[in-house]
Amino acid sequence: MFRLDGKVAVVTGAGSGIGRAIALLFARQGAQVGVLDHNPTTAQATTENIRAAQGKAATLVCDVADAVQVEATFKRAVAEQGLIDILVNSAGVAHVGSVLSTTEEEFDRVYRVNVKGVYLCSRAALPHMLTKGAGVILNLASIASHIGLPDRFAYSMSKGAVHTMTMSIATDYMKKIRCNCISPARVHTPFVDGFLAKNYPGREKEMFEKLSASQPMGRMGTPEEVALLALYLCSDEAAFVTGQAYPIDGGVLGT
Repeated sequence: MFRLDGKVAVVTGAGSGIGRAIALLFARQGAQVGVLDHNPTTAQATTENIRAAQGKAATLVCDVADAVQVEATFKRAVAEQGLIDILVNSAGVAHVGSVLSTTEEEFDRVYRVNVKGVYLCSRAALPHMLTKGAGVILNLASIASHIGLPDRFAYSMSKGAVHTMTMSIATDYMKKIRCNCISPARVHTPFVDGFLAKNYPGREKEMFEKLSASQPMGRMGTPEEVALLALYLCSDEAAFVTGQAYPIDGGVLGT
């Protein structure tokens, strides 16, 4: 079960965090993975990790918010690996701030990556899936698209858009393409470590424990746990699932 043999997958944001975990797992399950990231060093590291485990991967360096780069990158991916079966839109940026403290430049940056990036990559991948007559798009949303989170105005805006784009794509292409999204709560990624180092120097361990305890299960999720849910939703075992947002939140929405 949950094998991806013969599938071609492109995973954005695959250089680190959740995207990296998804790329590694999909490759272990038999997929050819396009490791897409704006950072060539981290993207290549993920690719080399996959190849070291006898998996198939290609590095795709691309800014998901740049239409020209996205079109060229997806054309290259298809030329090198074949028509795309699976697209995982995991690339994203975070932001802390309320509507009053968020600058226009910060708002635009979050929108460009988290919203426009999903739009551009989905638009680039869909024609290839339609040519094959089947495909799966999986987007990374957030529990911020379900509930209000303090000081996450721009981020919540962007993930709300990802949620509704998911439902729209699922509706428009219901007969051929499945589209779902995952809504994680706080997951321990390099962003969390960087945020703590920047804002709480010398108190990283204390604040990490505080953030972990704030979730009902008393800990953060792991990228690998999110990747397992992604695997199910992109596998043939989920053939009857589309237009859904799946929380993976340690009990946040249930309490």
